[in-house]
Amino acid sequence: MNRPRLYIVAYDIADQKRWRRVFRLMHGYGEWLQLSVFQCRLDERRHAELVGTLEEVIHTTEDHVLIMDVGPADTVEPRVVSLGKTRFEPVQRQAIIV
Repeated sequence: MNRPRLYIVAYDIADQKRWRRVFRLMHGYGEWLQLSVFQCRLDERRHAELVGTLEEVIHTTEDHVLIMDVGPADTVEPRVVSLGKTRFEPVQRQAIIV
């Protein structure tokens, strides 16, 4: 069975136009945490799709994307210290009506 996993995606994009494109792209895959940081709940197919799409957008000699696998989305209990105005809470499974 293809169980979703929780990922933290952080990126440093050299060009402002590409940065905006990556930012818009990431909104389709996860929740925005901070500038250039998203958390995503992805199964294998969506993870591969995200990686493939990012590889098409970024310039590998100028940009950098980190995709950190935190663990199984349903059972992971991330140990995160969150200071300031927003608390970190893992993305929860929810139904999407299309």
